[in-house]
Amino acid sequence: MREGSPNAAAAAAGGLPAATSAAGQPSIAIVAGEPSGDMLAARLLAGLRPHLPEARFHGIGGPAMIAQGFQSDVPLETMTVRGLFEIIPRYRELKRIQRTLRDRLLAERPAVFIGADYPGFNLGLEGELKAAGIPTMHYIGPQIWAWRGGRIKKIVSNVSHMLVIFPFEEEIYRKAGVPVTYVGHPLAELIPLVPDVTAARRHLGLADDARVVTIMPGSRMGELKYNTAAFMGAAKLLLQREPSLHFVAPMAGEKQKEYFTKLVREAGLQDVPVQLLDGESHAAICAADAVLVASGTASLEVALYKKPMVIAYRMMRASWEIMRHMGYQPWIGLPNILAREFLVPELLQHHASPESLADHLWKQLTDEAHRANLIRRFTDMHHSLLRNSAEASAAAVLNVIGRTR
Repeated sequence: MREGSPNAAAAAAGGLPAATSAAGQPSIAIVAGEPSGDMLAARLLAGLRPHLPEARFHGIGGPAMIAQGFQSDVPLETMTVRGLFEIIPRYRELKRIQRTLRDRLLAERPAVFIGADYPGFNLGLEGELKAAGIPTMHYIGPQIWAWRGGRIKKIVSNVSHMLVIFPFEEEIYRKAGVPVTYVGHPLAELIPLVPDVTAARRHLGLADDARVVTIMPGSRMGELKYNTAAFMGAAKLLLQREPSLHFVAPMAGEKQKEYFTKLVREAGLQDVPVQLLDGESHAAICAADAVLVASGTASLEVALYKKPMVIAYRMMRASWEIMRHMGYQPWIGLPNILAREFLVPELLQHHASPESLADHLWKQLTDEAHRANLIRRFTDMHHSLLRNSAEASAAAVLNVIGRTR
């Protein structure tokens, strides 16, 4: 290998191949730091693959991206962390990963770098790459319309093009002078407008006439730590009102399942019957009569399945004391943010007690007029988010790298 060549530089930086494949196709780098980003980036890859069949897609991603032929240089689970104080023990590790990836990409010079959400990690990386002349894109705008609006200045400096998933975001970035494309929300395509509840129940082995509550305390270990006892405590109280209720809880992985079981046992709630599922979150939501869900993308999934829900979230007290003063609007759940009103209850921190969660869930289960209204509102929401996100996001990337479809 000739010293000073792109391949030599890449090898020195960590063994990554050069930016262009033997067939002359580009290398495209993508970083997703969480399961939701993995899902979104997988849709983008599905749109790009037909146009760039020989391209090398690599960086950091999870199983959905890998299924699209993506090479993950770092395991996705290494990146997952939540909360302001929870990140402190992991800061040096994540910073080392960021620096190593930066050096490799500066040597490789991919045609474009795409940060799939994960703004705390990706925006800084994007800034250094953009300063070196590498185009940068960010898929999913940070929630500057909800909190930390000052991030728009960093986005203006660091991002060549934004891909956004909510229609109201386009105007925000255009006003700031950032090129932007609204691509719709991939979940709106993946989830049917009219869910097949019977099929979901039979798939999970549930009776057609069962009364089902789905428990979703979160996919991150930190979320499980703070939400599990309250969520399962609410299940215990609901069983006292209706002993025939059936509870299901989808788990993101084996580690999460083991930790959830441990937390339930430590809380003295091991006698509360709950059907633990390996993944199957969409089937669990579809089969439900009501859902108790940690705030985040999962709450939007529940809305797209047109289900009554209670959104709840607990976290480390120190993180809560800081974050509760940082919001710009009264809602934290995506369904309520999109509706611009409290369509469904939100119970946060000490308000998310087992008693309060059970009371609010009972209303979601028993108020048929409320259920009918939610179905109408969530159907309208579904239509507003429905685009061919794979095609739209791929077209924007191809435009940035100077390729035609």
